[in-house]
Amino acid sequence: MVRSCVCVIPAILVAAAATAQTTDDPFATPIGAGRPAIEVNVVEFATLPGSSDEPARPMLLVDEPGTGRLFVNDMRGALYSVSYDGERVNRYLDHEAASWAVGVHGGRGERGFQSFAFHPQFAEAGTPGFGKLYTYVDVADTAPTADFVSGGGNDAHDTLLLEWTAENPGAATYDGGPPRELLRVEQPFGNHNGGQIGFNPVAGPGDADFGLLYVGSADGGSGGDPMDLSQNLESIFGKILRIDPLGSDSANGQYGIPADNPFTGSEAALGEIYAYGLRNPQRFAWDPVNGNMFVADIGQNIVEEVSQVTSGGNLGWNDWEGSYRFISRQEVSSENPRGEAGLVYPVVEYGQLDPLLQRSSASTGIEVYRGTAIRQLANLVLFGDNPSGELFAFSADDLPEGGQADILRILLDAGNGPQKLLDLINEKNAMQGREPATRADMRLGRGPDNQIFVLNKQDDTIRLLVP
Repeated sequence: MVRSCVCVIPAILVAAAATAQTTDDPFATPIGAGRPAIEVNVVEFATLPGSSDEPARPMLLVDEPGTGRLFVNDMRGALYSVSYDGERVNRYLDHEAASWAVGVHGGRGERGFQSFAFHPQFAEAGTPGFGKLYTYVDVADTAPTADFVSGGGNDAHDTLLLEWTAENPGAATYDGGPPRELLRVEQPFGNHNGGQIGFNPVAGPGDADFGLLYVGSADGGSGGDPMDLSQNLESIFGKILRIDPLGSDSANGQYGIPADNPFTGSEAALGEIYAYGLRNPQRFAWDPVNGNMFVADIGQNIVEEVSQVTSGGNLGWNDWEGSYRFISRQEVSSENPRGEAGLVYPVVEYGQLDPLLQRSSASTGIEVYRGTAIRQLANLVLFGDNPSGELFAFSADDLPEGGQADILRILLDAGNGPQKLLDLINEKNAMQGREPATRADMRLGRGPDNQIFVLNKQDDTIRLLVP
């Protein structure tokens, strides 16, 4: 069954907004002003296979404790396992292998192998989730009928959620059959595709959240959410979904709708929706102590944000860009910030014109550090900014209420003094004989014992934060 929506493209400026006071930078005080940066040691942990002239394009690193390995993807289609000591990197699964021929639409830009997740029972024989692995991938083949469409755009490509079933989860390479397609989304534009997928690592057997898959779905792309999809509860775009991948009561019969989802049973909303009003939710993570869920949602041209995700929560896009009323790609209103009741406003946010950053910023990350080995990071939520390669943090226990005043800057020391990630990338590129990078594409990952890894798409290197 194809899910569509009736959408009306809004006027660029509504009359009320046109008369409001506007600004292109609502943050007068620079990030970290008046406070020294936190300095953290970093080491090179592992190297991903790239090509002779193109580094790997990793998006996500996760720990799979049942088999005692880390896993990291390359947007071109491969999934690698990495030993806990970083010495062994093995190609575990490749969407582009002749056996599967998924046809990944990747290589450059925002499209490709977006994310993956292992069922929490992946290594537990005799359980429903045994051997189950999920991947989220953009494909060029748009011929099959999509489960969800935007109602506009140009059918740029499709995004698939796939389920793979390994026979022996501990095998060096995937040894199961072809994937099962859970859902297919017709993407109206080439940007803002799928985001992260993941299971709540805090939930255990018997918990209501155990075994439920969270799926980030961006607003469809272009700019400004031209079809008003993020606020449309009958549309899958601009949402975080929560589904039971082992269920079967969805419209297409390929997955389940959790009974405690906020809109389950509603005739005016998709039961899959957990939260809405997002623009481009590339990264989310849970606090291992209290279960808080955070998302780094990429802004339009002015405000970047990190927000808490709650059941049924509306994060505001495209009526709001962070705490400010959205007017256009060039303007937000500085009148009455956070002025609409009932919305989930950012925990922290920052302006793209901050002197630390480059233009076209994008919030990224994100991990909550509850370890003690790196004491200066204890009890902080870590996130980053692309393309500047800046790493930031805020308190996980005393959550801020918007703005950038509580954002802490983090610098990385690989032995030559504190630097930002882009500096480290270019040191590595010089050693590899590559041209200098003008941008960083940072992602954060979590390993065993509260390890925090830093990924990027510019020099093949996985880095580890250390005491």
